[in-house]
Amino acid sequence: MTANSAPAGMAKRTYLRNALNKGEAGVGMWLTLPGSALAKTVATIPGFNWILIDAEHGQIVDSHYYDLCQHITAEQISPIIRIPGDEPWMIKRALDSGAHGLMTPMCHNAEIAKRVVQTSKFAPVGTRGCGSPFTHQIFGVAEGDYEVTCDDNLLVIVQIESSQGLLNVKEIAEVPGVDVLFVGPFDLAKSMNIKFGSEEHEAGIAKVLAETHAAGKKAAIFCMTGAQGKKRLDQGFDMVSIATDTDSIIAEFSRQIAAVQGA
Repeated sequence: MTANSAPAGMAKRTYLRNALNKGEAGVGMWLTLPGSALAKTVATIPGFNWILIDAEHGQIVDSHYYDLCQHITAEQISPIIRIPGDEPWMIKRALDSGAHGLMTPMCHNAEIAKRVVQTSKFAPVGTRGCGSPFTHQIFGVAEGDYEVTCDDNLLVIVQIESSQGLLNVKEIAEVPGVDVLFVGPFDLAKSMNIKFGSEEHEAGIAKVLAETHAAGKKAAIFCMTGAQGKKRLDQGFDMVSIATDTDSIIAEFSRQIAAVQGA
């Protein structure tokens, strides 16, 4: 990541990026259900510095982005939007809604990573179009200040979750403008046609971690629990998720059902 060149207002609100730059752990969760009430409630839980707005597999669409970003940022947490693919219009819609970072799934090679970076940056670096009347409000800065400083302050996160991505991870990590490589361990195991958690699977994850750090970038991984997250942080990962909204709801209600039934 490049040095923070944003005006005080924007720099103050790029919570996840600031934490990662200071060597602090990025701890977050997965939001798959739409609704600002849910996002606001989760965002008030101490300990998170990012929340993933999942528009790939979740029930969230781009018309939800702005409200979710507003409510999450208001609690001093960074909203990261995962879009369904790396289409330019999808990238534009997410960034124009005030995302602090963009996550794109299935980054198979460096060419995809370069395309994502180019579409995420304003000219002359990239091809992102100007004109959103809303984005700068999330950061509390003037529109002009946002446009001249956001290229260095918004996170570009690409997911390594395929055998092709693993094969090409060194070249992907070296792409200028990519900030974080994020392991999707379940898809990675399926793509490699191996058992989740096997030695070969863990070796692949370790390779992503090593190549990412060798390129001076941040390494992240999807985890389902706090215990899994701690294990990955202890291994050297910089950023982890610890839960999803749906699994947490199911787990708690299941626990209470078992209690009332005397189980």
